[in-house]
Amino acid sequence: MSDTVTTVGFDADDTLWQNETFYRLTQERFADLLADHSDPDHLMERLLAAERRNIGHYGFGIKGFTLSMIETAIEVTEGRVPAHVIERLLAEGREMLRHPVHLLPGAEDCVRQLAERHTLVLITKGDLLDQERKLAESGLGELFDGIEIVSDKTPATYVRAFALHGDGPSNALMVGNSMKSDVLPAIAVGAWGVFCPSRIEWALEAAPAPEGAERYRRIETLAELPDLIREL
Repeated sequence: MSDTVTTVGFDADDTLWQNETFYRLTQERFADLLADHSDPDHLMERLLAAERRNIGHYGFGIKGFTLSMIETAIEVTEGRVPAHVIERLLAEGREMLRHPVHLLPGAEDCVRQLAERHTLVLITKGDLLDQERKLAESGLGELFDGIEIVSDKTPATYVRAFALHGDGPSNALMVGNSMKSDVLPAIAVGAWGVFCPSRIEWALEAAPAPEGAERYRRIETLAELPDLIREL
C-alpha cells in the first residue's frame, strides 16, 4: 500500500463509464433536424456558445444540454423553429436520461482493487438524479466510501471532499478525464492529479497539461492506476 496516497477520488462520466459519446450522437441528430437552417459546423459552434452561457444557470448535465439545444434551435431559425422539432429535442433529452450505463474498460477491476486498500470517493458534477441513477446502475456504488455530486469542481471542492473522506489533499489522488476539472484543481490544493483521457473531449473541459508539476501523472486506461499508486 502506498504510504503517500490514502484517499483516491474518481470522476464518473467518461472516466468510469461512457458519456460524451451519447452527447455526440444526439448532436448529430440535432444537426439533421436543423439541416435546412444551418450547416453542422456553424450549428455546433452556436450550441457550444449556448452551453458556455448556460452553465451558470442550468449547471452541467443532460437537462442543461437539452435546454441549450432548444435555445440554439430558436436562434438559428430566428424564432421560427417548428413545434415538432422542439418536441423531438425534448424526446432526445429524455432518451439520454434513460440510456444504460456502459463501464469503460478496466474501470470495475480498478475500483475493486483500490477499494481493498484505500478510501474511495466519487467526485462528479452534473444533474443529481441522473448521476445517482448512473451510479446505481453501474454496480460500483457500494465500493465508494463517499459520494460527492457537485455543481462544479474547484480547488475548494477537493479541499472539502478529501478532508471529509480522508486525510486531506496531501494524501489524496484524483483521477479523471478532464484536465480542467479533475486534474488542475486537485493539484492546486496539493493532491495528486492523474489524467486519464477519454476518446472524445468536450471543448469546455479542455486545458493545457501542467507539464513539470510534481504531482501530475497521465495514464491511458484505469487499468494502469493501481500500479501507478503503488509506485508513488
